[in-house]
Amino acid sequence: MKKLMTAVISGAIPAIAAAAAMLSPTQALAGSSEGKLQVKVLGTGVLPDGKIVEVKNDPLNLTVGANTKANDNVVPTLAVEYFFSPNVSAETICCFTQHRVSGTGTLAPANRIVDHVLILPATLTLKYHLPMGGGIKPYVGAGPSMFLIFGEKPGASVTPLGVTKVKMSNEVGLALQAGIDIPVNDKGLGISLDGKKYFMDTTARFYAGNAEVLATKHSLDPWVLSAGLSYRF
Repeated sequence: MKKLMTAVISGAIPAIAAAAAMLSPTQALAGSSEGKLQVKVLGTGVLPDGKIVEVKNDPLNLTVGANTKANDNVVPTLAVEYFFSPNVSAETICCFTQHRVSGTGTLAPANRIVDHVLILPATLTLKYHLPMGGGIKPYVGAGPSMFLIFGEKPGASVTPLGVTKVKMSNEVGLALQAGIDIPVNDKGLGISLDGKKYFMDTTARFYAGNAEVLATKHSLDPWVLSAGLSYRF
């Protein structure tokens, strides 16, 4: 966890620098701690699971005694939030995160099952903010999410088996959220800490030419942990 937080903080540094430039006093939009809109620039750690939860098609018995995992990643994230009232808001995020899928168990030597996959976690959460002294606002939220998956490439460990293509399904799931906004001044600038837990699966289908040779359902269920700057106006 210490290494993860170090990575998130390191990833947040360029995001914070960009936000500092964006939120300079020369901006035409006047900041306000009671504004309707809030923009966040964050460094985000994405920690997916990736294990197999169902084997749908495996004529070669490749998954017997085997499982998979997906690697963690740190990416910049942009969040936009609209306040319906001082305590209720809706937030959406924008980011791309890149991952690979490795083998475990009897697939442990196969450390490149899917070499490259891009995920866009389109998410909309409804949030409730708890007012506290000093303008500090912890919050909780929940909402739907759709994982849009692009650019899948079969890994070096499965291409010798004749796999020429892999496709991972887009899916709809649920995100739970908790965090805290801490004001830096009364002009809308603040620090934001945010955590989300997604509940999301995907089905990976492997092809040799046009023939499907393996289909497995995977639990993604990532933790998404973010830190950075916010600006409300």
